[in-house]
Amino acid sequence: MNETTKQPCEEAVESAAEETVTTESPAEEKAAGKKKDGKQDKKLKEENEALTKSLEELGDRYTRMLAEYDNFRKRAQKEREGVYNDAVSDVLNEILPVKDTLEMAMVYADDGKLSQGVTMTLHKFSEILTRLGVEEFGAPGDDFDPNLHNAVFHVEDEALGENVIAEVLMKGYKKGDKIIRYAMVKVAN
Repeated sequence: MNETTKQPCEEAVESAAEETVTTESPAEEKAAGKKKDGKQDKKLKEENEALTKSLEELGDRYTRMLAEYDNFRKRAQKEREGVYNDAVSDVLNEILPVKDTLEMAMVYADDGKLSQGVTMTLHKFSEILTRLGVEEFGAPGDDFDPNLHNAVFHVEDEALGENVIAEVLMKGYKKGDKIIRYAMVKVAN
């Protein structure tokens, strides 16, 4: 072979040798791919776990925030009702002495037109209190309850039992469970 033919052949052999050296067999390529896939799988699993953990934390925060909002809403509603009841109680405490005065006027009124006018006014007043949900309490013969009654006198009376209201000096009033005014009473025995 001459040198001119030899040269391209040698170049071809050398390039083939380089390809053989640089290229991997199919089994080696598959193993390298598995290593890359294994690393990618591990990375994806770690990302998945991190995202799952983050999602659980956000879900927990959301649930807690929802519970806090619900508690806030209930507390605000209760406060509004309390403010309303307090306002009604304050207004009634200012108005009730007028009713007391009318009741005393009835005791000393004659049977004329004044008496009839006071009776009508008292009746209207009682209707308004009933519509507002206000109840009267404290009547002679009821059992004395220190949670509802204010005992200002004590009398001995054999006709009445022990701790029984003998006389009501001022009626008590309540709206629901809230006491607006305690009844002033005389207690027997």
